[in-house]
Amino acid sequence: MEPQALKAVVSEGLLSFPLTDFTADGTFEPGGYARRLEWLKPYGASALFAAGGTGELFSLTPDEHRSIVSLAVEVCGKELPIIAGVGYSTRIAIEMARAAEKAGAAGILVLPHYLTEADQEGVAAHVEAICKSVGIGVIIYNRATCKLSADRLATLAERCPNLIGFKDGLGDIELMTTIRRKMGDRFSYLGGLPTAEVYAAAYRAIGVPVYSSAVFNFIPRTAMEFYQAVASGDTATTDRLLDQFFLPYLAIRNRKAGYAVSIVKAGAAIVGRPAGPVRAPLVDCTPAEVEDLRALVEALGPQ
Repeated sequence: MEPQALKAVVSEGLLSFPLTDFTADGTFEPGGYARRLEWLKPYGASALFAAGGTGELFSLTPDEHRSIVSLAVEVCGKELPIIAGVGYSTRIAIEMARAAEKAGAAGILVLPHYLTEADQEGVAAHVEAICKSVGIGVIIYNRATCKLSADRLATLAERCPNLIGFKDGLGDIELMTTIRRKMGDRFSYLGGLPTAEVYAAAYRAIGVPVYSSAVFNFIPRTAMEFYQAVASGDTATTDRLLDQFFLPYLAIRNRKAGYAVSIVKAGAAIVGRPAGPVRAPLVDCTPAEVEDLRALVEALGPQ
């Protein structure tokens, strides 16, 4: 897929990050992952991010990453664009990006590098090197150690024609508004805060109409219902779902660091689509927390 075609795809609709399936001992389980993708494929997402944040990219080896992206393209690539997450050091990220392009991925999502704080000049050089290593479209994820300014993004956009998207995971409305006003239609803009539904209306108001949904992994019908309500201005539906599900869900999610992934795996198990445990350093939700979540999910009805 040409970068501008990918930009058009991710400029509207709901996006999601499928979970990565592991066995009880933490080994990647391709059969379960393929079945998960087959289940999610018909629900109407515009694109799927393979090995993204909810897919535990930060715990994967390069060989596992290659297998996961290749399988996602095999299962969904004809119907849905697959965007591969990449991360770690610049050289490892380039290796991942090139392997994903070779496997047929439609684009790359550059997740933050890990541990080492870096000046904006260095982060921009990291992103530029990844962009120039592939011909497919690239989306940058502004989060954690990656916090680029509007001016730095403008320079990157000039130097990297295939940098077509900006995903925000910081929640800094001043920065997001500045970037949106400066960059105009140069990028597609994606909301990327954990449990993005809670921020969806506010982000739409500043020109960021698209977001990625983690709960799509276990309540895809409700995730699509919420997105469509936000898009149409149906506040009665969004208010009902915020009160009924999303705000109580946040109360569980916020009990421990890293639960933004763990609670999604718990939800998948509740609806009969288990993906195995999370990998260390994350920890799984407790049995009591799973039961709290079960009550919220069952109140929504069949998915």
